[in-house]
Amino acid sequence: MTERPIDYAAVFRCLPGMVAVLTPGLVFADVNPEFLRGTGRSRDQVVGRHIFDVFPDNPGDPAATGMRNLEASLNRVLATGERDAMALQRYDVERPGRPGDWEARYWSAVNTPVLGPEGAVVLLVHRVEDVTELIRSRGGRAGGRARVLEAELYTRARELQELNERLRRAHAREREVALALQAAMLPTRPQVRHEAIAVRYRPAVGALNVCGDWYDLIDLVGGHRIGVSVGDVVGHGLEASCVMGQLRSALSAASRVAAGPGQALDVLGRYAHVVEGAESATAVTTFIDFDRHTVTYSSAGHPPPVLVHADGRVEFLDGATDPPLDAHPDPLPRVQAVTSFARGATLALYTDGLVERRQEDIDVGLARLAAALRTHRAADPESLADAVLTELLPPDGATDDTALVIVRL
Repeated sequence: MTERPIDYAAVFRCLPGMVAVLTPGLVFADVNPEFLRGTGRSRDQVVGRHIFDVFPDNPGDPAATGMRNLEASLNRVLATGERDAMALQRYDVERPGRPGDWEARYWSAVNTPVLGPEGAVVLLVHRVEDVTELIRSRGGRAGGRARVLEAELYTRARELQELNERLRRAHAREREVALALQAAMLPTRPQVRHEAIAVRYRPAVGALNVCGDWYDLIDLVGGHRIGVSVGDVVGHGLEASCVMGQLRSALSAASRVAAGPGQALDVLGRYAHVVEGAESATAVTTFIDFDRHTVTYSSAGHPPPVLVHADGRVEFLDGATDPPLDAHPDPLPRVQAVTSFARGATLALYTDGLVERRQEDIDVGLARLAAALRTHRAADPESLADAVLTELLPPDGATDDTALVIVRL
């Protein structure tokens, strides 16, 4: 028996609560009839207009913060891609057809993102419940006691919003310091003899999930050889930046004296055991020998480097993958593998922010990366890096930071 398709537009129109759909620019894309009834507005007065043009804060109340708090909540959802339930809010509404006549109203709101195929927020669902009558009815039954309770609820809600705002500012300051530290430790230009290299770092949007990614490039002793590494530390902010710096420096030192990348990651794994915050960190390192035209590589739980040969053939370097750093109580020797290349090939190392998206298998992101590298392989490394970031990262930024290294072999 074939089931009849659900008419979701009809479902939206029949929702018993007040629901609005907003664009990322906070413009009303649609509202259900209950939203219009509850706000006393017509569809023409709402759809296609910015939310705060339709519903501004009461200009006659200097202490009014309801709309400002709503804006902060909506921006948090846009930045994080996560649902945000607001505390009870008082924001007054101008009575329809009576300019300057504002009515005190109390609302309970929840803002939910609608994610597109790339993981970016494409719409916002704003669900709001008007609880004004509930508070007023309590006041009618219980008199002064209920009005005191109403005032306390409003005060507590405002205090909570103020606390959230202080936390937001604290996170923003931490983000700025962490990014400055990150920039100081990650050079924007490779410090190696080989010049055909491009490096990129893109911080995550919002205050979280930032400053755990890193890259490193060093000259190796003996012939025309370089070491290229990327890694990812679990965590965010200053703590992640500090752990990142320790692991990056340790791997850089180990690579200069190690017989190969496997031994370098072996040393790094043992060091990670004594670094607080290094749990589950990942890294991959490659030793590129331009004289022998080989890439020797080893991975500790990290997404595989991509080698695009001059003829367009794509090879994922996944033949030497071990668990993340500090995964075993007693560190085990790391494996390594080797592959060859011809002049004109391209090697790409990256962190998972480039290829991972919510509700999407990572293989989809890896295929997208391979296609972008193959399509633009004739471009110089700088142009290739820009093209890859443009095609793979959401236009409004990713929710995880991203490091990318492109080497023309």
